[in-house]
Amino acid sequence: MSGDALERDLFDREPDDRIRVLDADGTVVAPELEPALEAETLRSMYRDMRFSRRFDERMISLQRQGRLGTYSSLAGQEGSQIGSTYALADDDMLSFQYREHGALVARDLPWEYLLYWMGHEDGNAALAEIDVFPLNISIAAHLPHIVGWSWAAKLNGDERVGVAHFGDGSTSEGDFHEALNFAGVFDTPTVFVCNNNQWAISVPRERQTASATIAEKATAYGFAGVQVDGMDPLATYVVTRAAREKALESGDERLRSTLIEAVQYRYGAHTTADDPDVYRDESEVKQWREKDPIDRFEAYLRDAGVLDDDRIETIESEIEETLAALIEQAEAAAGNPGEMFEYTYAEPTPRLEEQHEYLADLRDRHGDDALLEDE
Repeated sequence: MSGDALERDLFDREPDDRIRVLDADGTVVAPELEPALEAETLRSMYRDMRFSRRFDERMISLQRQGRLGTYSSLAGQEGSQIGSTYALADDDMLSFQYREHGALVARDLPWEYLLYWMGHEDGNAALAEIDVFPLNISIAAHLPHIVGWSWAAKLNGDERVGVAHFGDGSTSEGDFHEALNFAGVFDTPTVFVCNNNQWAISVPRERQTASATIAEKATAYGFAGVQVDGMDPLATYVVTRAAREKALESGDERLRSTLIEAVQYRYGAHTTADDPDVYRDESEVKQWREKDPIDRFEAYLRDAGVLDDDRIETIESEIEETLAALIEQAEAAAGNPGEMFEYTYAEPTPRLEEQHEYLADLRDRHGDDALLEDE
């Protein structure tokens, strides 16, 4: 299918006409959309999806052991995170909320990222080396920033696209409206990826917006909105790639920006401080697990002869070795309590300097070991 024909097929449809390449059992249901990816690329995508799931399990385990701070799980969302990131150029700018760890895995996750979840801001700073904005905790607050970056890229004539990941709850925030409105007015090369995992913390999707779909919200801003099966990595790859190509076009009838609603499910808790059993039934989780992104992709790759038991065993061994090395390196990093004062203001206030001096005096007089003792 030609580029123009593919774009029409993807974007000239109703917002609830969900795009899917693979069925839940890994069967190709839209051969005209199946991307022609090399076997090595497909295996790499599978490896990164499995790595993301295992990373998630290890991070939750570390948090339960008191070796990590509060953590947000990605399990169930690997398809959208890996598929969409593989569709980008290496120097496209990524901006994410706090759950899209898989997007970083697809960019060779730096070990320093673990430091952030251990309480060290250096972990956030390291993301700049892989063209990723710092992790954002404030819901949707990063969206105006990625639009501003995208506008600058357009003005500079850069062949780069800004890509923002966020959850469905973000679409009820003012920053979402402001960002998409600005993107439409100034025709910025921005791809908005809404990871609709059905829950805005404990609020179900149908209670936090009355829109029939999230994709249709793009209509108000003048650009395309499309709904995709977020648990299908090939579908998210194809849609994101087409959205990226559209974002780099000039003089076209369509505006550059695209809102992608990736429909999926969060298997675990909102964060490790949350108990999802309070607000949802386990039967619902079980139904969504039958659509698991890793299982369906593995079935597809096995059927295509790209993957077998031996290759999977090799991938699993490599994942465990890599994760063990990342954790060891992160836990070996020495923390400095004084760093908490370095990232609050560009120039420290007198009150902040007073607090800094007070902490330094306590450490000098008593020593860190005494200050860390439980009373």
